[in-house]
Amino acid sequence: MNNPAPDLDSLPREVLDIYMKFPDRSDFLPLQADNGRLTFLVSSEDGIRKASFVALCCKSPGSFRFVPQKTLLEIAEKFSFVFEEDVDLNSEGESISSDEYDILSGVHDDAPVVKLVNQSIMSAIRLGASDIHIEGREANLIIRFRVDGRLKTVKTIDKGLLEPLIARIKVMADMDVAETRRPQDGRINIQFGTKMIDIRVSTIPTAKGEKAVLRLLSRSETALKLELLGLDESQVKLLQRLLKSPNGIIMVTGPTGSGKTSTLYASILEIQNDTVNIVTIEDPVEYRIDGIAQVQVNPATGVTFARAIRTFLRQDPDVILVGEIRDEETAEAAIQASLTGHLVLTTLHTSDAPTAVARLVEMNIEPFLLSSSLLLVIGQRLVRKICTECKEEATLEDEIRDIFLKKGFEINRYFRGKGCEKCFGTGYKGRIGLFEFLVLDDEIRKLIMRKASSTEIKTLAVKQGMKTMFANGVELIQEGITTPEEVITATTQ
Repeated sequence: MNNPAPDLDSLPREVLDIYMKFPDRSDFLPLQADNGRLTFLVSSEDGIRKASFVALCCKSPGSFRFVPQKTLLEIAEKFSFVFEEDVDLNSEGESISSDEYDILSGVHDDAPVVKLVNQSIMSAIRLGASDIHIEGREANLIIRFRVDGRLKTVKTIDKGLLEPLIARIKVMADMDVAETRRPQDGRINIQFGTKMIDIRVSTIPTAKGEKAVLRLLSRSETALKLELLGLDESQVKLLQRLLKSPNGIIMVTGPTGSGKTSTLYASILEIQNDTVNIVTIEDPVEYRIDGIAQVQVNPATGVTFARAIRTFLRQDPDVILVGEIRDEETAEAAIQASLTGHLVLTTLHTSDAPTAVARLVEMNIEPFLLSSSLLLVIGQRLVRKICTECKEEATLEDEIRDIFLKKGFEINRYFRGKGCEKCFGTGYKGRIGLFEFLVLDDEIRKLIMRKASSTEIKTLAVKQGMKTMFANGVELIQEGITTPEEVITATTQ
């Protein structure tokens, strides 16, 4: 059964104005006005009292529909834009209020800057943005959202609001408001309807004032499932089997923003239970998951990747997640941990899976150690998915067809999004991963032992059946999930 939706056209503005004055709106919601009668969704007796007060103020009889609080919050989350108002940024004498951790509970009396921050965060969450950028320009300040990997300017306002805006964010993130000359990091925990959102805040001083970037991370573990990343059935089964290995290294490679951390967390959630001791060392800790010991890198206190790995070995771990291998010391520590009976999951910045082996050899890691410890190297990228609301068939241009023909793939037709309200005119909505799995078998290990190039390793792996990221992209094009342009952009070096 579908959840009821507010009838926006029938609800008088007076009703919404009074509703917005309640600090806690988690248990009632105006639904519609019909023949002078107001109908409310309520989830508790307290919600009935609040709704009755609104009806009394509006001199209208009220009726109530009981729904579970989770249902009410889901509806409030979806229609929160209805209760947003234009922020008066010219008001003076308003102080920055205290933290509003329930982002849906802002009230009329909030300072304009508080309203602006709350509305920006709510809009970003609704649009599925991964980051919010707030930065000064010569004549103004702009707010940009990163949606599906692309930055989009959503608001341009007076530059005089930059300092109070950054100050408000610092207050929410428990940062030093007075310090504007050095970079700072903080974290905000936000409740948005049924969602709990962790927001990682970073500020840096620039020539045009401080710049703030807010990284939005949902605490929901439903998105961190192997089946939802874009892996095909055979890849999921292979990864599930290798995750049960008692020791060895599973490595995920790709550039920044390619979804490596999500893949690692989906992997450890696959094997997490009370019988497995999982510890992580990250910089920073992105997803906070109960039941896993997560450690933040902190060079000031001597907590580095390599030192933490060695410390973990005294904590009786079964699985160690290393956020990133950045240097020879970390690589050696990870390999030693894997060789002494631990499963290690980690990431490395390389262009594809075969190149990871050559990169580790360049770090002076002995080939025999690599061949003994590596179980699987996953190369991955993210591509945008075609919007299902405005999807249409298209004919491929000759120039793009030639690119695919040179790589041995023939594509004559494909699908694209023409742009609509649902995808904000981009033709894309959401992202999916492209993957390649380099499984270390005896033949590949022989190549590693003689320090073969990444090209030789890739050639042999493809001959043995490895599906490259480009080939994976072709499959998604043929299935109507993404476009040739996205695959070329993500995988062509």
